[in-house]
Amino acid sequence: MTEEKKHSIKDKEKIGIDAQFVNSEEPKEKIKNVSFPQMFRYASTYDKFLMVVGLISATGTGVLQPLNTILFGSLTGDIIAYATSIQINLPADQKKIAEDNFFDGIRYFALMNSLIGIGMFVFSYLATVTFNYSAMRQIFKIRSAYLKSILNQDVGWYDINQTGDFASRMSDDLFKFEDGIGEKVPVFWSFQVVFLTSLIIALVKGWELALICLTSLPATLITIGIVGLLTTKLAKNELEAYGAAGSIAEEALSLIRTITAFGGQKKEVDRYNKNLVEAKNNNIRRSMFSALGFGLLWFMIYASYALAFWYGVKLVLRDRTATNQIYTPSNMVTVFFSVMTGSMNFGIASPYIEAFGISKAAASKIFSVIDHKPTINLSKGNGKTLNVLIGNIQFKDVAFRYPSRKDVPILKGLSLNIKSGDTVALVGSSGCGKSTVIQLLQRLYDADSGEVTIDGKNIKEYDLTWLRSQIGVVGQEPILFGTSILENIRYGKDGVTEEDFIQAAKKANAHNFIKALPNGYNTLVGEKGAQLSGGQKQRIAIARALVRNPTLLLLDEATSALDNTSEAKVQAALDAASVECTTIIVAHRLSTIRGANKIIVLSQGVVVEEGTHEELMELKQEYYRLVTAQVKSSEQFEVAEKKKVVRAISLAESSTGSDHNIEATKEDNEDDFNENKDVSVFEILKMNAPEWPYILFAGLGSIVVGCGMPVFAVLFGSILGTLANGDPDFVRSETNKYCLYFVLGGLITMVSVFTQMYLLGIAGEKMTERVRSRLFKAMIYQEIGFFDKKTNGVGALCAKLSSDASNIQGATGIRVGTILQSIATFCLAIGLSMYYEWKLGLVTAAFTPVILIAMFFERRNTRGGNDSRDSALQKSTRTAVEAVGNIRTVASLGLEEKFQQLYESELMPHYKSSLKTVHWRAIVFGLSRSLLFFAYATAMYYGGFLIRDGLPYDRVFKVSQAQIMGTVSIANSLAFSPNFAKGVAAAKKVKSFLSRIPLIRDLPSSRQMVKASGNFSFSEIEFTYPTRPNVLILKGLNLDILNGKTVALVGESGCGKSTIIQLIERFYDPRSGEVKMDGVDLKDISLDSLRSHMGIVSQEPNLFNKSIAENIAYGDNSREVSMDEIIKAAKNANIHNFITGLPKGYETKLGEKAVQLSGGQKQRIAIARALVRNPKVLLLDEATSALDTESEKVVQEALDQAKKGRTCVTIAHRLTTIQDADLICVVANGVIAESGSHQELLQKEGLYYKLYTQKT
Repeated sequence: MTEEKKHSIKDKEKIGIDAQFVNSEEPKEKIKNVSFPQMFRYASTYDKFLMVVGLISATGTGVLQPLNTILFGSLTGDIIAYATSIQINLPADQKKIAEDNFFDGIRYFALMNSLIGIGMFVFSYLATVTFNYSAMRQIFKIRSAYLKSILNQDVGWYDINQTGDFASRMSDDLFKFEDGIGEKVPVFWSFQVVFLTSLIIALVKGWELALICLTSLPATLITIGIVGLLTTKLAKNELEAYGAAGSIAEEALSLIRTITAFGGQKKEVDRYNKNLVEAKNNNIRRSMFSALGFGLLWFMIYASYALAFWYGVKLVLRDRTATNQIYTPSNMVTVFFSVMTGSMNFGIASPYIEAFGISKAAASKIFSVIDHKPTINLSKGNGKTLNVLIGNIQFKDVAFRYPSRKDVPILKGLSLNIKSGDTVALVGSSGCGKSTVIQLLQRLYDADSGEVTIDGKNIKEYDLTWLRSQIGVVGQEPILFGTSILENIRYGKDGVTEEDFIQAAKKANAHNFIKALPNGYNTLVGEKGAQLSGGQKQRIAIARALVRNPTLLLLDEATSALDNTSEAKVQAALDAASVECTTIIVAHRLSTIRGANKIIVLSQGVVVEEGTHEELMELKQEYYRLVTAQVKSSEQFEVAEKKKVVRAISLAESSTGSDHNIEATKEDNEDDFNENKDVSVFEILKMNAPEWPYILFAGLGSIVVGCGMPVFAVLFGSILGTLANGDPDFVRSETNKYCLYFVLGGLITMVSVFTQMYLLGIAGEKMTERVRSRLFKAMIYQEIGFFDKKTNGVGALCAKLSSDASNIQGATGIRVGTILQSIATFCLAIGLSMYYEWKLGLVTAAFTPVILIAMFFERRNTRGGNDSRDSALQKSTRTAVEAVGNIRTVASLGLEEKFQQLYESELMPHYKSSLKTVHWRAIVFGLSRSLLFFAYATAMYYGGFLIRDGLPYDRVFKVSQAQIMGTVSIANSLAFSPNFAKGVAAAKKVKSFLSRIPLIRDLPSSRQMVKASGNFSFSEIEFTYPTRPNVLILKGLNLDILNGKTVALVGESGCGKSTIIQLIERFYDPRSGEVKMDGVDLKDISLDSLRSHMGIVSQEPNLFNKSIAENIAYGDNSREVSMDEIIKAAKNANIHNFITGLPKGYETKLGEKAVQLSGGQKQRIAIARALVRNPKVLLLDEATSALDTESEKVVQEALDQAKKGRTCVTIAHRLTTIQDADLICVVANGVIAESGSHQELLQKEGLYYKLYTQKT
C-alpha cells in the first residue's frame, strides 16, 4: 500500500468521523435532591386519600399508646396505696375500702387497655394496608413513567448518559424507593405522634420533671440530624457504585460470546468487583456513622432515665408531707413513662431515618431521568401530519456535531437534493458522514445549523411519530427483538394482515426458511435474534422494513450479511420496492448501486461529487477511484459489463437449514437448577460464615442490647418497690444506686449498639459484595447454551444480580442483630418472669404464640406468590432492558409506545400478586402492635389477685414490664420482617444459581495445550442446539482442516457454517461424534488453553465501553499487552491512522456498544483485537463485510498476511474473497456437500459453481 493511499484514508477519517465516540466528557445534569413530600408526586387522588386514612390511623395509634401511661400511673398509685394500707395495719373496713378501690382501679386499667388494644389493631391494620397498597400503586406508575421517559429521550441523550445500569435501576433502586413510601411511613409517623403525645402528657402531669427528662432532647435531635444527612449522602454514593457495577454486568452479559472467545471472564469479574469494593467501603462508612449516632442516642435515653428517676423520687419525697401533693408516685410514674415511651419511640424510629435516606437517594436518581425533557419531542400531535408524503428531500447547508463531542464537526455545510421516487446512493470512505445523513432524516438527531426538509417543510415541523412511520430502515447490523418472527415483522407496522407480512417475507427471501421451521412464523428468535444466522436476521429486518410500504426507504448496507443467492433475490426485491418510494442507499459494494438515479460522494462532511454511475466514471475523480479500487479486488464489474446472464439456481433450504435452533419452546423456560428447595435461616447465615468474627462480637453486642430492656424492667420495679417505704433516706439511697445502674447500663448499651451495628454492617456488606461477585462469576462462566434460553436474557440476569444479592441483606447483616436482640429480650423476659413469679409469667407469655402463629400464616400465604412475582418482574425488566439496549431500532420503528404497553402488561402480574399480600401483612403487624396492651391488661389484672394473696407488688411490676418488653421486641422486629422474607426468597434463588455447574467446563483431566499445530478433524458430527434438542443442524458432518491451511465455508445463509466455528471455539459440544485439535478431543483440552490458540472476527463486531487501546488489548487477556503490540495490530488492521487522528488517540473511550463508530471502524478494531492475540488459528466470519472498498482491500491484505503460517477458517458470502483458499467446503443439509479448490469446484459444476455463477 502506497504512502499516498494511507494519507488519503487518514485525512478522510480524521475529519469525517461518522460519530463522536471520543470521550463523552460533556458534563451531565446534576442530580437534584428530592424532598420527602416530592417522593409522593405520583400519588393519585385515590392514593392520597389512602395515605390520609393511613396517617389518620397512624395518628390514632400514636395517641392511643401514650394513654396507657396515664392508666399505668393511676394504677401504680392505687397499688402503692393498697400495699401501704397493708403495711400500716388499717382497720378492716378501711382495708376493705382500699381493696375495693384497688380492684376498681385494676378492672378499669384492664378494660381501658383492652379497648386501646382493639383500637391499636384497627388503626395499625388500616395504616399498613393503605400505605402499602398506595405505595405499590405508585411504584407501578413510577416504573412505567421511568421506562417511558427513558424510551422518549432523544438518541443524543443516550450518547452522553450510560444506560448499562438500567436493569439495576429498574429493580434495586425502585425496591429501595418503595421501601421508603410504604408502611414505614405510617409507622415512623406513629412514633413521632407517640413522642409528641407523651411529651404533652408529661408536661401536663408534671412540667418540672418533664423538662428535666427532656434535657437530652436537643443533643438527640442533633445526633439524628447529622446521621440522617451523612447516611443520605453515602446512600447516593452507594447507588452510583452499584449502578456502575450494573452497567459492567449488563455489557458483559450482552457480549458473552466475545468474552468467552477471548477468555475475558476474569477481567470482567475484576472490573465488576472493583465497583463492588467501592460500594462496600462506602456502606461500611455509613454503618460506622449510623452505629456511632445510634449508640450515643441510646446512651442519652438511658442517662435521661437515670436523671428522671433521681429527680422524680426527690420531688415525690419533697411533696410527701405537702398538703397539695403535685408529685405523687402516680404522677411521677406517669411523667416518667410518658417521657420513656416518647423517647423509646423516638429511638426506635432511628433506623427508619436511614431507610428514608436511602429511599430519597434512589428517588433522586429515578426522578432526574423522569424529569429530563428530550430535545427532540416525541409527543403525538406535536407537529404536522400529511395525507400523503411525496418524498422530496433537501439538505440545506447542514452542519452537525454529535451532542457528546461538540468539538468534532461531522457535516460541514452539507447540501444535497433528492427527488421523490429516486434511488440515491451515498458513497465515500468509512466515517465520512453517510450514516449521519440517514440518522438526521429520521430525526434521531437535529442539525446544528441549516435545515433538512421533506416536501419543502423542515422535518422539525412534522409530528415525529408520524414522520418515522413513513420511513423504512434497514441497518448494517440488524436488530431483532426476543419474540417471534411474526412479531418482529409486525413491529414494522401496526395492524398488518397475514397476507401483508407473508408477502414482505417473500420479498425479503425469508418466507421459505421461515416456513421450514417447526413453528414457522411463530418461532422465537432469542434475545437480539441470537438464534438466527446473520443472513437470516438481515432478511427478517428487510421484511420488517418492506411491510411498512414506506415513502422513504433507508438502506445502510442492507444486503452485506446475505449470501449470494439471497442477495440477488433481496436486491431485486429492494430494487422493486425502490420504484414505489424514495430510496437512499449506503453501500460499500459499489456494484449494488450502479443502477441508482444518483450517486452522491461524500468526503469530509460535504458533497464532492454527484451524478449517475456513468457520469461519475467519466469524471475519473473520487468515485472513479473508489470503483477502480474495488474492481481490482473483484471481477464483478468486469463480468457485469459482459452482461453474462446465468440463471440463478438456488439451493433448497432444508428444514434444518437454520444455523441456530431458532425454535424456542417451553424448554427455554426451564433451567438446569431447582429454585424450589427451601433455604433455612442457618443456610443463609452460612453465606456469612467468612465474617464469623464480626458476627460473633456483633451477636454478643445484640444480645447485650436485647437484655437491656428486661433488666430495665427489673430496675424500674425495684425503684417503684422502694416508694412504699416510709424511710426517705432508704428511698434516696436505693434510688441513687439504681440510677447509677441506669447510667452504667447506658454506657454498656452504647458500646453494644455500636458493636452490633458497625460489625454487622461490615459483615453484611462483605457478604453482599461476595454474593454479587460470586453470582456474576457464576453467570459469566456458564456455557453459551445457557444464555440462549429466554429466561436467561440480559435483563433477567441483571435484575437477579442486583435485586437478589441486595435482598439477601434482608436476612443477614443488621437484620440478624435485630433478631438476636429480640430473641435475647424475649428469652430474658421469660426467664425473669419465671424467676419472679412463674404463674404471672405464664399468663403474660400466652400472648406471644398468637403473634408467632400470625407470622406463620403470613409467611405461608405470601411465600407462594414470591416466585410468580419475581418471574413477572424479571420478565418485564428483560423487556425494558431489550428496548433500551436497542433504542435506535425502537426509535426508527416508532415502537416506544408498544414496548411501554408490553412492559406494563408483563409487570401487571407482579403488581396484582403484591397487592394480595398486603392484608396478611397488615393483620400480623396490627396484632404485634395491639397484643401488648391485652397482655398488659391481663398481667395487671391477674397480678392484682396475686398482690392480694401476698405477692410483693414490685414483682408484679418486674414481671409485667419484662413481658411487655419481650412482646414489644417481637413487634419491633416485625417492622423489618418483609425485608427478611425477601432475603430468604432471594437466598434460595442465589443458592440454586450458584450450585449450577456449567455444562461446558474444565474437568480434572483437562490438559493444557501449550503449543498447537492447528489441525482439526470433525468426525460424524451430529449437533442440535440446547434449546431445541430434536432439530438436527449438523447430520454426520465430516471435515479435516490441516494446519497452516485456509479453509473456506460457503453455503446458503443459515446452513450451519457459523455452527462449525462455534464448535471449534467449543461454545457448544456436539451431540455425537468428535471434534479434535491435533488429534485430541476438544473436551479433553482446557478451555482457556484451547481458545488461547484462536482469534475470531465475527460478522457483527462487539466492542466494549473502554478505550480503543483496551479493546484491542482484549484480544489477549492472559497477559499485559504492550502499547507497541497494540499499535502494530492496529496498523495491520488499517485503523492506526484513524485512531491517531482522534483528540485522545488510543485512549479514546468508545462509549456504550460503540454506537458512534461506523461499521467499518468497529470491524477494523475487532480485527486488530484478533491479531494482537497472535493466534495459531484464525476464525473469520464475514470479517470484511462491513468495510468500504479501500479499507477492505488493505484489511484483506493484512488478513492474507496474518493467515501465513496459521490455520484459517473463513466464512464469506462474497466468494471472490475466498478464491485463494486451500480448501473450499460447501455446507448443505448438515454435511459437507462438496469440497475442493476454487478451480476444482468450478470444474465440477456442482453446488459451488451454482453459487458462484449466481453472482457473476
